[in-house]
Amino acid sequence: MSETARNIPGASAPDPSRWRALVFIALAQLMVVLDATIVNIALPSAQQDLGISDGNRQWVVTAYALAFGGLLLFGGRVADLWGRKRAFVIGLGGFALASALGGAAQSGAMMFGSRALQGIFGALLAPAALSLLAVMFTDAKERAKAFGIYGAIAGGGGAVGLILGGFLTEYLDWRWTFFVNIPFAVVAAAGAYLVIREPEGGRNRSPLDIPGVILSTLGLVSLVYGFTRAESDGWGDSMTVGLFVASAVLLVAFVITEAKVKAPLLPLRVITDRNRGGVYLSLGLAIIAMFGTFLFLTYYLQVVKGFSPVKTGFAFLPMIAGMITGSTQIGARLMTRVPARLLMGPGFLVAAAGMFLLAQIELDSAYAALILPAMLLLGLGMGTAFMPAMALATHGVQPRDAGVASAMVNTSQQVGGAIGTALLNTIAASATTSYIKDHIATATSKSQSQLVQLQGQVHGYASAIWFAVGILVVAAAIALTLVNAGRPGAASVSGQDTGTGAEDELHVPVVAH
Repeated sequence: MSETARNIPGASAPDPSRWRALVFIALAQLMVVLDATIVNIALPSAQQDLGISDGNRQWVVTAYALAFGGLLLFGGRVADLWGRKRAFVIGLGGFALASALGGAAQSGAMMFGSRALQGIFGALLAPAALSLLAVMFTDAKERAKAFGIYGAIAGGGGAVGLILGGFLTEYLDWRWTFFVNIPFAVVAAAGAYLVIREPEGGRNRSPLDIPGVILSTLGLVSLVYGFTRAESDGWGDSMTVGLFVASAVLLVAFVITEAKVKAPLLPLRVITDRNRGGVYLSLGLAIIAMFGTFLFLTYYLQVVKGFSPVKTGFAFLPMIAGMITGSTQIGARLMTRVPARLLMGPGFLVAAAGMFLLAQIELDSAYAALILPAMLLLGLGMGTAFMPAMALATHGVQPRDAGVASAMVNTSQQVGGAIGTALLNTIAASATTSYIKDHIATATSKSQSQLVQLQGQVHGYASAIWFAVGILVVAAAIALTLVNAGRPGAASVSGQDTGTGAEDELHVPVVAH
């Protein structure tokens, strides 16, 4: 342990098994992130086998998103209460059982139920994993490396899921996109049980804030479901509007409740801190841009360019390579040398440059000339920005708040993903409809009509990607404006958030609450 860390009250010696623990934490995180995209590839085959109607197929994705997004704050608080190691192992076991149920599904209802269970246990597992990193790695350089690996997995795992999902669906069976989670979970749980040693005194044994649990869960479920319905039924649909209004009322009531109760589910000090608030907001916006783009690129490569599922998955490899490089070689190496905002802001701008290239796609765009360099820039920028964002989002919190602070990272990602998919899809669909309406009259044959349809789709993708460029620029501006922590050599401000004993190590001035 460094001299600075030794002089901080409450600092403890680093856990000798922390690097082995990181392997199993990273494995669990990879499983959760993979699951977000791997099932999408298998969905057409599963729908046909189980007789799921077109109207109900969205529930394979929605059931998971609602349970995961709605229960994340609760899951983070449970991890603080039970202990992160216990929550981590239970979350892995439950996720494995839910995956086995999904792989063995004989009906649509059984499939939807298994996906909801995956979401429930994922909401316990994800914040426990991130908060374990936050409390186990206190040395600045080690913390940077650990979060670099975690950030690369969090950013690139979704693209890996497309590759793995394509292989499993094409060469085995769609059921293996569920069964593949079981060995991941068993290995990660066994390893975590044997090697993770959670630091003493990190639990929050305060009574559970039941009103906060109810209000936050219902508010987040309403918000995620509102965006899901907006995508399928339109923004003006009465049910969609009602869900957004209900979400706003419930979340405002949640904030008022948290300000008054003695032991809040989400202590407001976690989100009112300037740096953490800036991270949550900019990260959520970046995910909005990224998730929508994943979807458009998948459709473009498969429907327009005629790529197979496996070939589509491999086409995303440059993005994965960029994310790993940005996270481990740029973010991790520079995090202790430059302020976090000077990694996050430029990182989001590099990603915006990649999006700008993607916005130029046309029907006959060459993969090597346009899409490959765009993916490299997108991955490099996101990887560079994600790494300090993940580290800063949980930095400086009291150990007893680490779970719920970690849950906020996952909540911003989950809600951002739901918003991105719905918002950008709506923009693309509107632009496509407008293009086809304006050009279909010029088609004099069936083949020309089909060509106009394809051109309309590509025009819709490009229009939505332009919005993604703007969203990433806004994310960069927020990161550069709000995130002011991490100046090298700055003395930390002592306050209540001195739980990890890492503030001086990272040179992050912590705002006293």
